[in-house]
Amino acid sequence: MNEAATKIAYGKFLGSLFLFISHLFMKEWITLLVIGLAALACAKDEEPVMPELPVLHIDPIEVEEGDNSFPIYITLRLSKPSADTVIAFVESVDGTAKGGEDFESVNFKPVAFAPGDLREEYRVNILGDEEFEGDEEFVIKIADVVGAEIGTGEATITLLEDDINTGLFIPEDGYTSPASYPNMELIWQDEFEGTAVNSDFWTFELGTGNNGWGNNESQYYRKENTYLVDGNLVIEARKENFAGRAYTSSRMITKGNFDFKYGRVDIRAALPYGQGIWPALWMLGANISTVGWPACGEIDIMELIGHQPSTVHGTAHWSNAGQHAQFGGSTTLSSGRFYDEFHVFSIEWDAQRIRWLLDGQEYHNIDITPADLSEFRNDFFFIFNVAVGGNWPGYPDGTTVFPQRMIVDYIRVFQDN
Repeated sequence: MNEAATKIAYGKFLGSLFLFISHLFMKEWITLLVIGLAALACAKDEEPVMPELPVLHIDPIEVEEGDNSFPIYITLRLSKPSADTVIAFVESVDGTAKGGEDFESVNFKPVAFAPGDLREEYRVNILGDEEFEGDEEFVIKIADVVGAEIGTGEATITLLEDDINTGLFIPEDGYTSPASYPNMELIWQDEFEGTAVNSDFWTFELGTGNNGWGNNESQYYRKENTYLVDGNLVIEARKENFAGRAYTSSRMITKGNFDFKYGRVDIRAALPYGQGIWPALWMLGANISTVGWPACGEIDIMELIGHQPSTVHGTAHWSNAGQHAQFGGSTTLSSGRFYDEFHVFSIEWDAQRIRWLLDGQEYHNIDITPADLSEFRNDFFFIFNVAVGGNWPGYPDGTTVFPQRMIVDYIRVFQDN
């Protein structure tokens, strides 16, 4: 091969070698690019690992309302420290206590936790007064939070009434029944002395019941609507919005604490009045949880419908072959209303008969010896309540004055020696 041919052959060899090496480097680069893109795609599919957030809680408070304005401090708590600042936003929600009247409203105010803090307090001003309003409530709510999760998000603030109910009318006059009867002994009584309802005797049924306690009643029953004043029990019906209802009242029972069969019952009371107001002093069979109503039997010692404030009713209810049966009577005052002074509502109950009496005078009775009235040969417990609205009394209107109160001086139960 001559020199020129040799040079040409050598040049072709170097060119081929260059192309081969370039090809190798190109494949490596593409491979690296593909691996990198695949890794990036995998990284996008995986959720980033986030630290678990602390949980924020807010605590309830009970405090006496007082006569003047004063601050309370709402406690907010984190379940664990945070490395970052946590900010909670709180606001107030009206209940029976109203913003601007009973407390200063809170509107989306921030409460900040510095890193590492577990507890902070927020100041709310209570607007005390000397007006009797009963116990009232409002809510402080965590509306939002940054840097934490919400656990207990609402706290009920209860303002305990510490004022004297100067607007309360308690009659000074009226009938008083004997403290004893021949051949009978006093087996149970409540004179309503002291400062609180006797929890050994009474419990409270709360809420709206089934279908308005079976009568399409309008009230929400609360314990706070019952209190004692000067040896008298007061059950107060109020016009106020609570838990979706426009009225509140109370319903208290002796079920599980006291029941009895046969005897004389005397209840000294003054009664509320007005369209849609429905006070009752009554009894249900102690076996109601087993047999239901009306098979348990019902004895209404006294009922009044508020637009007839001078008339009371006494009624027996029972099951007649599976159907509701009732038999009632009534009596009317010759003058005045049952609101104006105390009267004594009584029954005398034995194995043969139930008699209804007003101020010691019988006005109605029923023979309970027939077999289909066997409900009345069992134990019964007491119920005191003031309903607002319902199928029988109708509903409040513009003439109805609130609050309305049933005042009970005493209840006494006697049985034969």
